[in-house]
Amino acid sequence: MLINKKEISVIIVSFKSDHVIHNCIKSIDKDIDIIIIDNSNNIEFKKKIEQKYKNVKCILSNKNLGMGGGNNLGIKYIKKDYAFILNPDVVLKKNTIKEIVKASKKIKNFAILAPISDQKKFLNYQLNEKDFKKVQWNNHKLFSVKSVDGFAMLLNLKRLKKIKNFNFFDENFFLYLENDDLCKRIINHNEQIYVVPKSKIKHLGGKAVDPKYKKEIEFSRNWHWMWSKFYYNKKHYGYLIAVLKVLKNLISSKLKFIYFCLVFNHYKRKIYKMRLLGLLNSMVGQKSFYRPKIDN
Repeated sequence: MLINKKEISVIIVSFKSDHVIHNCIKSIDKDIDIIIIDNSNNIEFKKKIEQKYKNVKCILSNKNLGMGGGNNLGIKYIKKDYAFILNPDVVLKKNTIKEIVKASKKIKNFAILAPISDQKKFLNYQLNEKDFKKVQWNNHKLFSVKSVDGFAMLLNLKRLKKIKNFNFFDENFFLYLENDDLCKRIINHNEQIYVVPKSKIKHLGGKAVDPKYKKEIEFSRNWHWMWSKFYYNKKHYGYLIAVLKVLKNLISSKLKFIYFCLVFNHYKRKIYKMRLLGLLNSMVGQKSFYRPKIDN
């Protein structure tokens, strides 16, 4: 199937991302519509970004919805058939979108097409076991995968909307594994996910939020990583398997929390406290309620 570039809209979910989002926007073709979902009520940010870029519409969520919730909100505003999901700390190469469009000619159907990270050590996809020996990072051929990271992927909205009772991102995930969950559900519906090796992006990795909030964001990440890990496994494999999957994390986090209490390392102590709390809250069925303590 052939994608027309005019059928693509970009969604960028941002939160305190002013320091990196401009490089992301500038790397996108000016004739492609961009929707920014800013997880805040920052009217000044909205005014400035819409005045600076004619192809950008900024939607303020008025509260922090997380990545999945933000992307779902963006999808509601899209009137086109394809949504290119990007993190604000991603920069496209010159031919990123062009190569995705070209690759679409070579396949009959797809649910997701994704570019590839320009750094081999930061691969943005997971293969099925049977494909490990067949796929090489520097190969130029399109290849199928079981999941891709959510910081850069093109969703075929037209096809996915045809799946009965299909929801896009599970908003129970605030942060982490919402893309793995989406990909797993897509694969379960016998849909295809492909990586386009000629389409490359640069991902700064963990730089989407202003570094002055680094500590609070790190606490939040640790809480949500553990919450999401248990929830994901419980959702797809059941409670007992989920417990077995996180048991090592539970023991390790508890021991490290005790150790850093004894050596008076307050920062590390809080990191492992957050891991414990995220995991325990998920295990008892609490929602992913923790939010970074940063003013919107």
